[in-house]
Amino acid sequence: MTSNEIRFDCRQRGDGGVLVVLPRIDGAPLTELIDSFEIAAGMQPAGDAYGGLIPQFFRFGPMQDHFLGRSTKAMGPKTPVLGCECGEWGCWPLMARITTTADLVIWDSFEQPHRKTREYTAFGPFQFDRHQYDDALRTLNTAIGPDET
Repeated sequence: MTSNEIRFDCRQRGDGGVLVVLPRIDGAPLTELIDSFEIAAGMQPAGDAYGGLIPQFFRFGPMQDHFLGRSTKAMGPKTPVLGCECGEWGCWPLMARITTTADLVIWDSFEQPHRKTREYTAFGPFQFDRHQYDDALRTLNTAIGPDET
C-alpha cells in the first residue's frame, strides 16, 4: 500500500472568524473526497454536508492528540475527522478509526454515525508516513497554537 500525504488547513470561518481545521489528503480537501464518494455511491443526503472541525467550539483537546486518535471528546472508539457544514461536529460527523505505529498513521473504518446502514469500506484506508504526519501536526499546532482546545 502506498502512503498518502496529509496536511491540515486552517482558515477563518466567514461567519465569526473562528478557526476551522480541514484535513487534506494528497492535496484534496477531505470534504471533497467524501462528497465524491457518497454521491458516487448514491447516498442521500450527500454533497456539501461536511465541514472542517472548529477546535474553539468543541474543546477536542490538543489537536495533535485528537488527530492521533486520542481525543477526549470522541464518540466511542472512533475520532471525528470532519464535522457538519453547519459547524456542529455532532450534527453530521465523519468518523474514522485512527491507528498509529512508530512508522504509520492509518485512517480507516469510516462511518457516518447517524446513518449506520451506509457502507464506507471502499473509502480509504488512508495510510500516512508517521514522520510526515507528525510534521503536518506540528504545522497545525503552530497555526492554531498549542493551547487551542
